[in-house]
Amino acid sequence: MKTIYLVIVAFLVTPLFSFTSLKINEPILANQDITIVEAVYDGHEDYGYIFIAKHSDDEEYTLTFQKVDEAVSVEFDLDSDALIGTKFRITYRTKTIVTKDADGYEDETIVNTITKLEKL
Repeated sequence: MKTIYLVIVAFLVTPLFSFTSLKINEPILANQDITIVEAVYDGHEDYGYIFIAKHSDDEEYTLTFQKVDEAVSVEFDLDSDALIGTKFRITYRTKTIVTKDADGYEDETIVNTITKLEKL
């Protein structure tokens, strides 16, 4: 009788622990990634700040940043042309924002935010 009681209690209690562990293991920044890259500043457009970086095979690619943290914008005036051509080490955060349109379809927008900028 004791064995049956223990099996029933174990059967009822085990799912409670497995579901609570799922919530504990969630990352705090589920949709944000931090990245560091070296790139050359190429200017500012209406849609963001443009930097040119290189892959490991020396192929160039463009990085666009839609936002800049306030501390970075105080130190570096990226709106002026004075810094064009300057090489930087950029620490940035990528966030994916998911919205739904009028038809109920999901639309993903990627927002890159410069969090730290170091002149090289």
